[in-house]
Amino acid sequence: MATPSTKPKLSTSARRTAMLGAMFLMATSAIGPGFITQTTEFTVRIGASFAFAIVVSILVDIAVQLNVWRIIGVSGLRAQELGNKVLPGIGWVLAALVFVGGLVFNIGNIAGTGLGINAMMGLDPKIGGIISAVVAILIFLSKRAGMALDKIVVLLGAIMILLMLYVAIVAAPPVGEALKNAVLPEQIDFLIITTLIGGTVGGYITYAGAHRMLDSGAAGVDNIKDITRTSILSIIVTGIMRVLLFLAILGVVAGGVVLTSNNKAAEAFGHAAGDIGMRSFGVILWAAALTSVIGAAYTSVSFVTKSTTPERTRNLITVAFISVCAVIYMFLGQAPQTLLIFAGAFNGLILPVGFAVLLWVAWRRRDLLQGYVYPKWLLLIGVVTWLLTLFLGWNSLAGLAKLWA
Repeated sequence: MATPSTKPKLSTSARRTAMLGAMFLMATSAIGPGFITQTTEFTVRIGASFAFAIVVSILVDIAVQLNVWRIIGVSGLRAQELGNKVLPGIGWVLAALVFVGGLVFNIGNIAGTGLGINAMMGLDPKIGGIISAVVAILIFLSKRAGMALDKIVVLLGAIMILLMLYVAIVAAPPVGEALKNAVLPEQIDFLIITTLIGGTVGGYITYAGAHRMLDSGAAGVDNIKDITRTSILSIIVTGIMRVLLFLAILGVVAGGVVLTSNNKAAEAFGHAAGDIGMRSFGVILWAAALTSVIGAAYTSVSFVTKSTTPERTRNLITVAFISVCAVIYMFLGQAPQTLLIFAGAFNGLILPVGFAVLLWVAWRRRDLLQGYVYPKWLLLIGVVTWLLTLFLGWNSLAGLAKLWA
């Protein structure tokens, strides 16, 4: 089994590129079509009070990421490999949950790219979805797929943030009111907070950057400072995007506009910046969906392969994964609602199950951490956060009841 000690040391520039790619892969994986829809709906529902929910979710997300990235990074083993060493078989259960959930959600992500291209250029969503799937496939077919993956997620992440910043400024939101509510909210909705946490570090997303970091070779005790900094920055990047989207929608709503369409985010962008706003929304939705396609495919395949699997083999399996999702999307046009509910329920189980395994490694399996003494304060924060993930998991299972309603 590959460990940090058997991997060649990266140069400073190569390590920086690897960590930047891992950071943006996690961040952009979290920023998908569902992220945009949820942020818009919650802003419309509770207005400036949503700022408090964003702050709380970011703090919890950082607690999760600090533990997950450090344990995986120091051990040099993927989440499912650690799971199988703690309790044989649990790692493959975790892998199955991630893979099935990733397959279903990726059909929805491809549908999102189609809608993004439609908003940008008026092209038929199915054609746009297939074109986007081909773009994702070409990245993994590249001879230097790892470098291509890192660069494309960083580029698309930067484009999303810049466009969102423009629309947020044009929308002229009541920033003072938002800042006040971030600390003293007029309304607190715990279901919204738990939904945000599940959407940011739930399912495969929390492992996306950590597994990319391992595959880049930037792991081991020597890289703890980089691992810690990058895990926090990945959540901050996601948080910045959420805040900018929140401010853009808040500016429109606070101005007295009532959003009534099925696509409230697109409607808000149109009100804020006219045709430019609509085109910007198309680019943001496309970039968000495409990076989610890449992140979901990459991470799902990382759970059903080993550290020793040749990179070319992993890339070909990833291409097959995206191709299957694209073919299903071509025939259905979207992921079936029933499957999405099932996948969402599974997604809610991935975080508490996987997180419990990792915390056990930190607490009782120092041998898997290359002898590293895990900080007690970080472990304590992790345990408290894990109790919250249990609530999230139980809450997600309630979604299955909808299938029988």
